[in-house]
This record gives sequence, C-alpha cells and structure tokens, in this order.
Amino acid sequence: MEKLQLLAQLQRDHAELQKRIARSAPPRPRPWHDQARANQLPPEGDWNIWLVLAGRGYGKTRLAAEWLAEQAATQPDREFAIVAPTWRDCRKVCIEGPSGLLKALLPGELDSVNASDLTVRLTNGSKIYGYSSDGYERLRGSNLAGAWVDEAAVMASVSDMFSDALMPALRIGENPRIVITTTPRPIKLLKDLVARTDGSVAVVRGSTWDNAANLSRTALAELRARYEGTRTGRQELEGELLEDIEGALWSRDILDASRVDKAPLSMARIVVGVDPAVTSGEKSDFTGIVVAGRSTDGHVYILEDVTMKGTPHNCMSAAVSAYHRWHADRIVGEVNNGGDYIGTVLKTVDANAAYSTVRATRGKVVRAQPISALWEQGRGHMVGMLPTLEDQMCSFTEDTKESPDNLDAMVWACHELNVGTSALVYLSAISTMCEQCDMPNSKKATLCRGCGTALAHAA
Repeated sequence: MEKLQLLAQLQRDHAELQKRIARSAPPRPRPWHDQARANQLPPEGDWNIWLVLAGRGYGKTRLAAEWLAEQAATQPDREFAIVAPTWRDCRKVCIEGPSGLLKALLPGELDSVNASDLTVRLTNGSKIYGYSSDGYERLRGSNLAGAWVDEAAVMASVSDMFSDALMPALRIGENPRIVITTTPRPIKLLKDLVARTDGSVAVVRGSTWDNAANLSRTALAELRARYEGTRTGRQELEGELLEDIEGALWSRDILDASRVDKAPLSMARIVVGVDPAVTSGEKSDFTGIVVAGRSTDGHVYILEDVTMKGTPHNCMSAAVSAYHRWHADRIVGEVNNGGDYIGTVLKTVDANAAYSTVRATRGKVVRAQPISALWEQGRGHMVGMLPTLEDQMCSFTEDTKESPDNLDAMVWACHELNVGTSALVYLSAISTMCEQCDMPNSKKATLCRGCGTALAHAA
C-alpha cells in the first residue's frame, strides 16, 4: 500500500513539475504562422473583437482554433471559452474536428480532455471550456482571458449571449479578445459590429475560393452548382453581408423580433409542407420540406426545415420522418408541374401517413403575402434559426427568379393551418387591402407599399 501511495505521489509531483516547466517555457514557434494565408493571421491594431466574415470552406475553423490554441498556450493559468451553435458542434467541429482545437495544440501542450463537459486542460494550467449557444447562461460568472464564437449568424439568441454573458465574462488580462467566425447573415449583432468605427472590431472578409487549393473538386463543384450566380451565393461563397432587399415580404428585423427558442408545448395542429422537385438529377431543384404548427391562440411557428435534394423516395422518406418526429396531423404537397407523384411515393413509404394535395392557382407572391402578414402582426415565429429558409424569405420579391423551394413548402404548410386566411380577415378589418396585389396597407396610405397602385379609399 505504501509503495502505491508513493507511486501516486511521484506521479502527482511529476505532473506538477511538467506544469511548472510549461508555465515558464518561452513561446514556441507555431507552424500555422508559416502555413496560413495572410488574412488568416490576426490583424494589426488594438482590437478587442476579430470578426471573420467568410464563405463556406474558407478555413474559418482552422483560423480560430489555431488562434485560441496559441492564446491558451502562451497565457498560463488562464481560462478561455468556445461557443458554438450546439453542444455537438462545439465538440465535433471546434474541439475534436479535423481543423479543431486539439489539432492546433503543439506536442506537450495538451494535458487532458473531458469530452463529457467539454473541458480542455493544457499543461501550463490554462483551461478551455466549450459551450452551446442555447446554454449560454453557463458563461455567466466566468473569468475569461479570451473566447472563440463559431457560426454566430445561426445562433438563435446570439445578441443576448454576446452582450449579457460573454462580454461581461472577458475580464482577465490586459486585453482579453474574441474571435468570431461565421458565414455572414445580416443579423443585428453582425451589423452592429461591422458598423463600429472605434477600432475595437477588426473585420476580415474572405470567400470560398480563397481556400480552393485545400478543398475537393467535388465540394467546389457542388457549391458552384448550388449557389454561384445567386444572391445566396454572394453570402454563402463570397462572404458578403447582404442587407435586406427592398420590396421583400420579410425582413431580418421582423424575423428577429418574433423569434423564439422553443414552440409552445401544446399545439393545435402541426403539418409538413412539401414543395416537390420535378426531377432528381444533379441540377434539379431541392424538394422543400418544412414543418409548421399553429398554437391555440392562432400564432404560427416554423418548427423545422428539412429541405433536401434527392430521389422522390428519399425526399418523401424525409417528409414522413418529420411527420412522425413532430406527431404531425398531415403532409400537404403541391401537385403542380409534375408533383402528382408525391401521393404515390408516400404510400410506398408509409401508407398510413395522412396526406392531402394543393394546387397553385395564384402566383407565389400572392400566396405568400397573407403569410408574411402574420410576422407583421407578431403572430409568426421562427423557432431557432433556419438560415436557408430565412434567406429565401428575406430576399423574396416579385422579381425573384430562383425557385424558393423552402419558402414554398412553408407557405403551403401555413395555408393548410388556415393561418393565412384568418390573418387576411383580421388585416382587412384594420387596414386597406390593395385590390391589385392583396397587400395590406395602413389606413392612411394612398399608394400600395407592395405594387404602388393607388388604393381604393384614396382614389
């Protein structure tokens, strides 16, 4: 027993000696400094926030992981944080991923990893804690010397997390800093940070093509096929922070104002809307699959977007899975333009799934207008962040040429819930409806804000 105790003590002494050596060791040269592109290295200046707005595949994860690893390795006995959209993202992408934190640490720097509570300990006594954005309250009371926020644009409560929890926790050291890496979307936090002119924010922009040498030809081809030449592509590939489009039926501010983290537990109805692709080849459209629910007070909640590209059987299997996952009342699908196959394929996937068809008799804009009115009333809610769907909503105008697959599926689901009709009746009582395009307008308006037509009461 005494020998075992002595051995244990020797091990503890050895570990403590290693930590003392690590604490006092001079900074080591990091290979990343020679491998990185110039705009992947920290910018000059006395900044507090390094905001990296870049397209998919740019190398944002590697950039931030290397930066955070260096900060922690050169500041002994300090605490740092990683905040990602979900717990799984934090662990699988930011910490354990092929471009994550563990890969960025040099030999001898890592002491231990506790995957259950996302804690990485370094031999110099520093610790790096992982957090998910939906559990950001855990950040309160932390004493941090630095942090990395990954994919901030898809976090549901990112403004609250940033201002109420993360920033107050950055209070150790002379200049605690944050790196924010994200594919840009015009959410309030990002717009506010970009607008700062006091030098506290260093903004770096980049595109997918900057890192083309390290991306597979297959990945690049898929990204080009899906996004190149589109407004979404300017955002997803070029890393542009696009503002709202004039004339769009939704705006980012409206979506953010009514966004919720969770839908009510008791829903009056839940349906799955499907907007089918006519073909299933590489260049075909996506099949829109969106789950929406109506609460007992008449509010609509967009619960999930599982839009995908695939064979009819694969797409209908995804729709049926969503139907069962949400205990939905039925699946509703558009049958225009070759969508008649939905019912037949659904029966082969699940003959018991309730299904009904809809056929478009009016234009996409006219169908979507009464649904967008719900958000103007504060009766429409996005549950969490649904980035692709929201991008379509906020860029959808009468001039939209792309097929808004996700949006179409959402509109069909909302109409099936009868929320569009009830909203239109309500709006008719409190506003002036345009006879040309059915857009609700203020009682005092003289011209329709949708199409510019003179309103009847003002004629």
